[in-house]
Amino acid sequence: MNEEKVDRSYPNPELVYPRPNDKSTCYLKNVITNPNIKVGDFTFYNDPEHCLDFQSRNVLYHYPVNNDKLIIGKFCSIACGAKFIFNSANHTLNSLSTYPFPIFRDEWNEKFNVTDAWDNKGDIAIGNDVWIGYEAAIMAGVAIGDGAIIGTRALVTKDVPPYAIVGGIPAKLIRSRFEDSIIQRLLKLQWWNWDVEKISANLLHIQHADIDSLERS
Repeated sequence: MNEEKVDRSYPNPELVYPRPNDKSTCYLKNVITNPNIKVGDFTFYNDPEHCLDFQSRNVLYHYPVNNDKLIIGKFCSIACGAKFIFNSANHTLNSLSTYPFPIFRDEWNEKFNVTDAWDNKGDIAIGNDVWIGYEAAIMAGVAIGDGAIIGTRALVTKDVPPYAIVGGIPAKLIRSRFEDSIIQRLLKLQWWNWDVEKISANLLHIQHADIDSLERS
């Protein structure tokens, strides 16, 4: 894409690099080619050295044979080194051995299904407006709600509620960002699904936490 010719008169989710002269931050949806990875508008990844390599360096053990999916919503902020670790990283606990014999089925002359080597816990689903901190790890089967914050180097093994802040190994709830009534109003508003013009017109209300004005817009 020729950055010189891009119309910057309004926010453009189709850019690869949204910041002029900054190749460390990219809009992820425009660098993903794997059909099992879905990313929403304006979600960005920051990595000074490997921004464009998110799919190969940050989404791990994501083999087509398992057909599991990574789904990331709009307006998410993903810090350098965050990892999404899929089902094929697991070794099954339904066997008398944790050794992944099905992976080496040719050597053992057995007609295993390769996917019998691991326990399938499902997709990874990230909501909208989620901030994932530096080198955090999200495990297979986890769902993270809208507006959540994942702390630096947290290991997320369980679902995270909307607008929760979690951290640690394994990640635990630190606190909610807002009181429940505000969270419910935000989830009803879903400002991230508004068109770009409406979001732009309400940026100050969003930045200043003026939910009353957002609801009137």
